[in-house]
Amino acid sequence: MALSEAPVPRLSAWRVVWWFGFVSLAADMVYEGARSMYGPVLAALGASAVVVGVVTGAGEAMALVLRLVFGPVADRTGRYWTLTIVGYGLTAVCVPLLFVAPRLGSAGLAFAVTMILLERLGKAVRSPSKSALLAHVAGAVGRGRGFGVHKALDQVGAFAGPLLVAAVVAASTLWAGMAVLAIPGAIAMVLLLTLRHRVPDPSVYDPSAAPAAPDSAEATPQRGWWAEAAGAGLPGDFFRYAVAASLTTGALVTFGIIGYHLTVEGIVPVAAVSLVYATAMAVEAVAALLVGWAYDRVGARILLVVPVLVAVVPALALGPTLAVVVAGVVVWGFAHGVQDSTIKAAVADLVEAPRRATAYGVFAGIQGLLAIIGGAGAGWLYERSLTSLVVVVVLSQVVALALLLQTFRRTARRSRAG
Repeated sequence: MALSEAPVPRLSAWRVVWWFGFVSLAADMVYEGARSMYGPVLAALGASAVVVGVVTGAGEAMALVLRLVFGPVADRTGRYWTLTIVGYGLTAVCVPLLFVAPRLGSAGLAFAVTMILLERLGKAVRSPSKSALLAHVAGAVGRGRGFGVHKALDQVGAFAGPLLVAAVVAASTLWAGMAVLAIPGAIAMVLLLTLRHRVPDPSVYDPSAAPAAPDSAEATPQRGWWAEAAGAGLPGDFFRYAVAASLTTGALVTFGIIGYHLTVEGIVPVAAVSLVYATAMAVEAVAALLVGWAYDRVGARILLVVPVLVAVVPALALGPTLAVVVAGVVVWGFAHGVQDSTIKAAVADLVEAPRRATAYGVFAGIQGLLAIIGGAGAGWLYERSLTSLVVVVVLSQVVALALLLQTFRRTARRSRAG
């Protein structure tokens, strides 16, 4: 279909951004509500700090590394909507099933780990496709603002989910807190299917891309499968940027470790862990809006703040008192909010539209490799030497900052030359 023949969109670009945001809001109530309690859930089933670190780190790794598979699948088949729907469906089903874990006796821990990892698989399945669809729409409103508003709505759910879980856990049990998340899961699926019906082809909003049917398989791959998964043909600056961003992801300790710390050190009651997490989610929403707005005005150099934030998290978030931990969680939330929103906007600016899902998959794959190392390493170092953990994180962020500076200088020179 030629660009001049593109159908008139049924909704404005901003309305579609908001629709995507509402889907993420409901879905985030599910998996962020559960994620806020993964540390206590696994601890209640007999897990150690190392197991919590490995499971939460492996979960993040699956959610990221497997996008290497599902990004190229999306670009090669055009089934962006199908993969998005399947991915959200896995989350909506697997999280509430954690309710069953304590009823399975000795198999409970293995079952809970499986559900957590399957929920993270859902994230891997949907994320490249959803990001590619959203990048089309955000191209019409400013990618920093588009991704920022989407992330802010996403974080409303990430804030509300832990509050819902905290209320149910306080009134009933930890496991009832998992079961109640079936409600927002069902809402997310209804909203998503409605949006798919109303906006079958979001590429009509993108001034840089000719529309193509999102669920068609007409495109002929120009590269082999493994070459696609490895990102063959993607710009060198993209890879440099991906490594830098991944160093910040891997070094940002998972909230599973923070929640474990709060629980085993007796800093807060178990039900209050979700409230601490909700605080981080509220900060993420503000960070996404502020940094998204700044990105569209001052450019990618605003992202240089991320390594600085990540570097100070362990010393605060794993501190000895509630006040220090909350300060660390606020910084953690700000860093995480930028990592999950505006950093993705920069990927869309570095890579052409036909390969964005692949690029998002490769980007996430590199992130995931460092996430599993970071998750396991943080758990191991936490049990041995907090000082060593702080030093390792700081050194990794010095490297990340240097790579970001190099990338942004190169892209600025190329823009001036062009």
